[in-house]
Amino acid sequence: MVSIEEKNTLLVEFLESQGYTSFPSNGFKVINRYSDLDAEMDSLYSGAALRNISHLGLIELKGKDALDLIHRIGTNSIRDLPKEGVKNTIFTSEKGRIIGVSTLLNFEDYQILVTSRANKHKVMSWIKKYIITDDVEVNDANVKYNLLELSGPQADSFATLICGNVVSDIKPDSFKIVHSENLLFFLARLTSERNFNKFWFLSDFDNARKLIDYMLANKGIFNFNLVGEQVYESYRIEQGIPSAPNELNDQYNPHEAGLTDWIDFNKGCYIGQEVIARLKTYDKVQKNLAGVKFLEPIEPGQQFNLFDKSGNEAGIITSSNNSLKLNEPIGLAYIKNSFLTNGNQLTAKADNSTVNVEIHSLPFTR
Repeated sequence: MVSIEEKNTLLVEFLESQGYTSFPSNGFKVINRYSDLDAEMDSLYSGAALRNISHLGLIELKGKDALDLIHRIGTNSIRDLPKEGVKNTIFTSEKGRIIGVSTLLNFEDYQILVTSRANKHKVMSWIKKYIITDDVEVNDANVKYNLLELSGPQADSFATLICGNVVSDIKPDSFKIVHSENLLFFLARLTSERNFNKFWFLSDFDNARKLIDYMLANKGIFNFNLVGEQVYESYRIEQGIPSAPNELNDQYNPHEAGLTDWIDFNKGCYIGQEVIARLKTYDKVQKNLAGVKFLEPIEPGQQFNLFDKSGNEAGIITSSNNSLKLNEPIGLAYIKNSFLTNGNQLTAKADNSTVNVEIHSLPFTR
């Protein structure tokens, strides 16, 4: 029998067979780069970029009470989500801290939750914890599916080229099954962080492999590229996108992470609801996610503690990288509100290194 871990690597092994190099990430292999880094970045900002995101955590829910359970324990209204609907929700602890950030796709007879790889097992355990007499079954779905993400300003037009007119029939935050050019997959239309349409292609391995080949063979005049994790990590920080485990973990709440759009403040009780509501009602959010520009060179991936000139603790840098777009080192940080002034300078300390940083609003660039 093929294990989940072996099935998870099939698409990466196919990409490796095309000459691309992988590296481990949270126990899963990902492709670091596909081509010229500038070309990959240009597709994200100006064209159509395809990223293999099968390394995210995929969870399958079955049972007649599944939607009701997720509605009861998550931050968003899920109970009345229609068939082929897509909605984001957050699982939070009793203290309102982030357990996992997830996107749910409703197939009616079952649901697929897409969450981070780092928080996948924590989310699965959290859901199981609240199954009492409910008819709900929770399964690892990475063994069944591969997930590709198409994004960028040309994503809508390129998806139409690949999939045909069915793309125009898919409303935002919904999906449909597509059977075209001997390919079979589910296509979801979502909204990207830059307010463009982006698309998820959910399929088995064989169809994911054929989809990649078909896109590469039919890209035509489009500025289309496969995008690896090296470019995406730079893009993610440039756009101020929080990610697990760095920014999305049980040290922070959705207000601090800038994820209040994923909360229905009118739906009533869920785990952590009282704390999250109180933070909003009484304006008690004490820190927020912001950007920082390093004024000196750094080693990418370092985490730093932040201090003001008097040595007062100001926050923590959770992600750092040398921006490929801006050609300078930048990072994401949770910073106390009293220090959150654009251009304010702080001192960042990590082990034996000390560098100066400047606070920058998010995103760093459009």
